[in-house]
Amino acid sequence: MNQTTKRKKKHKALTPRLSVNTKMHRHFSVYMAVVLCVLCTTTVCAADDPIAVVNNLSTFIFGLVRAVGMILIGYGIVQIGLSLKSHDPSQRANGIMTVAGGIVVTFAKEILNTIAG
Repeated sequence: MNQTTKRKKKHKALTPRLSVNTKMHRHFSVYMAVVLCVLCTTTVCAADDPIAVVNNLSTFIFGLVRAVGMILIGYGIVQIGLSLKSHDPSQRANGIMTVAGGIVVTFAKEILNTIAG
């Protein structure tokens, strides 16, 4: 084997070959991302009252925070259940702290309204 053939074989070994399925999968993934970006757009119309816009945004954000709090509560309950099964007191303490934090996050709007008056 001469030097040129060795280089060609080495070059062929270094370039990965993608199968047709992998190429189709990548193209389909890009296509689906574009379709989701086009379909998931919403039209936003300006309101007459700017305070109403701020209140709507505040309600939306606190709704997201409430959803995160519910997820934390569920995760904490799962941790407590697993700790009872494995008799692990540190995991039980972590589960209780996660549930407590989830409760605080879930009711953050009410807590802030109570503090602010």
